[in-house]
Amino acid sequence: MSPAIVLLHGFWVTPRSWQHWISRYESQGHRVLAPAYPGFEVEVEALNSDPSPVEAVTIASILEHFESTIRSLDEPPILIGHSAGGAFTQILLGHGLGVAGVALNSAPTEGVPVVPLSQVRSTLPVLKNPANRHKAVRYDFEHWNYAFTNTLPEGEARELYERYAVPVSGKILFESALANLTPGHTGTWVNYHNDDRAPLLFVSGGEDHIMPPTVQRSNAKHYKSEKTLTEIVEFGGKPHLLPAAPGWEEIADYVLAWALRHARA
Repeated sequence: MSPAIVLLHGFWVTPRSWQHWISRYESQGHRVLAPAYPGFEVEVEALNSDPSPVEAVTIASILEHFESTIRSLDEPPILIGHSAGGAFTQILLGHGLGVAGVALNSAPTEGVPVVPLSQVRSTLPVLKNPANRHKAVRYDFEHWNYAFTNTLPEGEARELYERYAVPVSGKILFESALANLTPGHTGTWVNYHNDDRAPLLFVSGGEDHIMPPTVQRSNAKHYKSEKTLTEIVEFGGKPHLLPAAPGWEEIADYVLAWALRHARA
């Protein structure tokens, strides 16, 4: 029997962003979990109406919840994370959880210094105002489209915006942006020399603005162990929202096949 699959969502979205992958994997006989961040168990519309759970969430509380979910399973699962969920996948693998991990358009973990101009533009609506550090910030369509769905026709992009977009935590975004300038380890630290970490695949969308291929390549190169597998693959012409943008089927099938092929016994 194949391991369960745990799908970890990123910021600006909820587990709803995985709805297509859940259906596809379950139809193939896999057990699939898509845990929400604490307080994100409600629908997208509810978070947009009352973003207080977004304001309250922390990296520590997210990781604690995910660890508890994974440890409750009978067997270690495959971890697949998108954006911030990709960073969380790396951290959880580093904690010894999971038989294989996939990081889609991953946010960088601590120590990855690459900050492309497109990433600066994507996060500017939050980081331009220090007061946002204590707020949940909702993007308008124009800014969300630039960051998440820039390769799509406007009509399709608007549909995805209405269906998936939620506010982002200014507190967490500032913490992530300043991780490399903060003394000591932050919540996104991983041990890049960990020989016991399960195999890890980075997946990059070639046209991603907020976490472009340069970020993925830099993050992957930080892993120094020769005793475990770290690979990277790029899907050309794809935006940031890999779980829901057109062509998601090819990516979902590719990463699951990779994870099953390389999963540790």
